[in-house]
Amino acid sequence: MIKSIVVAGGILASALALQPAAAQVLYKSTLPDGRVVYGDKPDPDAVKVEEKKPDITKRGIGGSTPREVEALKGIEKDRIAREIAGDKTRQAEQALKDAVAARKAGKEPRPGETIGIAGGGVRLNETYFERQKKLEEDVLKAQRDLEQVRAGK
Repeated sequence: MIKSIVVAGGILASALALQPAAAQVLYKSTLPDGRVVYGDKPDPDAVKVEEKKPDITKRGIGGSTPREVEALKGIEKDRIAREIAGDKTRQAEQALKDAVAARKAGKEPRPGETIGIAGGGVRLNETYFERQKKLEEDVLKAQRDLEQVRAGK
């Protein structure tokens, strides 16, 4: 019994929730002394009664003025610019992290970057130092790029 009441109540509630909202009727009543009274019911003493239904097809209370539309466009444009700047900053920061990681990983000599010396030891050759110089230049360039992005250039 209780289960069927709960089910019926749920069906009734969902049916009421799914109904479209109807515009409330507004009455403009003109009284014998010339006063105008607005209400949800016509005034019983009114000489003249006008029934009005508000236009609910427009968005918002009164729509947007051209000035408001332009302001919203400006706000949207600024938001997009901030997002682009943020993306550029994140990309520049990631490029710097990658360059620093590459420099750190590149400290070990690669095959062909050492020369054997007398006594069984090895020494680093010019190829190693050129690669280290390139890795350092990459880090410096990434730092400059990040500074420029942060400065808005």
